[in-house]
Amino acid sequence: MMGFRELTAVTAFIACVLINCSASAADRLTVRLDWTPWGSQAPFHLAAQKGLFAKYNLDVVLDDGTGSVATVQIVGNGEYDVGYASLAPMVIARSKGLPVKAIAGFIKQNDIGLLVPKDSGIASPADLKGKKIAFTAGSLEAPFIDQFLAAGKLTRNDVDLVSVDAAGKAGLYMAGRSDAAFSSGPFFLAVVASQRPSNAIRFADQGLEFPSFGLLATEKSIASKRVALKRFASVVAGCWAYIFAGNQDEAVRAIIAARPQAKLNPAVLRQQIDTLKDYAYTDATRNLPFSTMAAADWKRAVAVLADGGLIEKGLDADAVFTNELIDERVVADVASGKN
Repeated sequence: MMGFRELTAVTAFIACVLINCSASAADRLTVRLDWTPWGSQAPFHLAAQKGLFAKYNLDVVLDDGTGSVATVQIVGNGEYDVGYASLAPMVIARSKGLPVKAIAGFIKQNDIGLLVPKDSGIASPADLKGKKIAFTAGSLEAPFIDQFLAAGKLTRNDVDLVSVDAAGKAGLYMAGRSDAAFSSGPFFLAVVASQRPSNAIRFADQGLEFPSFGLLATEKSIASKRVALKRFASVVAGCWAYIFAGNQDEAVRAIIAARPQAKLNPAVLRQQIDTLKDYAYTDATRNLPFSTMAAADWKRAVAVLADGGLIEKGLDADAVFTNELIDERVVADVASGKN
């Protein structure tokens, strides 16, 4: 018969094995975000803080990014399992041979726009003649400037375009050194609000319609890590739905707790999240489960990108996205907040 000491040793051994097995069973995913911390990253940090990734057997590593274009390229090269970025650059990269695909869409309207002071009298592209406008070369807005100006029957020769680094754009604008600036409306408006209250003239309102922020992965990752990616995408989708249901302040606290060294302004984060909610749906997705993408939206987006010369005409819109990695039960569970 086994003595007390032997029984204790065996019990301890079994417990150790179970703990190690449990730890190794969690599916590890490396995630590249779009940018330095801002309101758009709320669901990732909230999910981590609430233990939702762990609940769904995920070991998630979140790394900040340096822009959507860079995130798409890095994820496409296989350096991360999944990326969070504006999805138009994903389509452009795919058209050039990078094997990436959208697996969840969160902010479905184009968030890019022209930011103008509220007291400027500028209400449309037609009002920009002679104005000094800041933009960032290599950013998502750059390829569409000509089409945006054309909506007001203007060309680049009618305005003074000033190329500035993305990190310095807000400072230059707030100092009054440009009359307007191209950028992400939800991000930029909150940053400059205290010093130069502004409005956004949306690209989408000028016919430049394409999805904004969502998740993307390579075809290889989708095939090899499909089950884990489905849980991950569904948890993040559920967190967005939970946040937009009136839990913005909880999300703000989660971002600040996750990135304390960034010294983030909670009021700015809150305004960014509130503004993003206005961009979260299109007519085609308003009655669909959150994060589900519509084929009609992608067909329109592909046409816009082709008209802008960013991709070849004839790209199959159905090939750039999939809704198969969204589990509606997980989304609903997380969105309920009963975790």
